[in-house]
Amino acid sequence: MNYLIKLIILTLGALITNISISETLAIDAQERGINSTCASYLGQIEESYSLNGLNITFAHLSDPSLLPSLHISTKNYNNGSSTFSATLSPDGDYCYLSTVIVTSVNNQNCAEITSLKKEENPSLNDTTYADGAFTILTPPDNKYQLILTTSGENGCMMTETRMLWPGK
Repeated sequence: MNYLIKLIILTLGALITNISISETLAIDAQERGINSTCASYLGQIEESYSLNGLNITFAHLSDPSLLPSLHISTKNYNNGSSTFSATLSPDGDYCYLSTVIVTSVNNQNCAEITSLKKEENPSLNDTTYADGAFTILTPPDNKYQLILTTSGENGCMMTETRMLWPGK
C-alpha cells in the first residue's frame, strides 16, 4: 500500500512538473520541425493574444514542415475560460493561418458583451438570430467574425474566427 501511495505521488508530481514547465506554442512548433515562417507567425499571434495556458501541438510525424499543423492553448479565468486554436498551413515561404478563439464568460450575458464591443468599436455590424440566442459581430473590413451564443441567463460563449493569408 505504501508503494502505491509513493507511485501516485511521483506520477502526480511528474505531471504537475510537466505542465508547469510547458513551453510556448511557438517554441513547441519549432522543436517539432514546423515550417519556420509558420512558427514565426504563431509566435506573433501567441504574443498578441497573451496565450500562456496549457499548450498542445499536433504535427505530422514525418513531414511537419510541409503539412498543416494544429496548435491549441487553453486557459482558465475567475469568470470563465478560453480555448485558442490555430491551424497553420505552409506553402513554400508562406504560411496560411486560421484561428478560432472560444471564450466562455459566466458573469455577463451576450447583450452586455455586445454593448461593450460596440462601444469599443462603433463600426461593428451586429446581426441577431433565433430570438437573440445568437449575435454575430463583424467589422466593416470582414477581418474576423465574433459569434456570441447565449449560455443561460447570465452567461455567454464568444467564438472569434479569423483566416489570414500573410504575404499573398
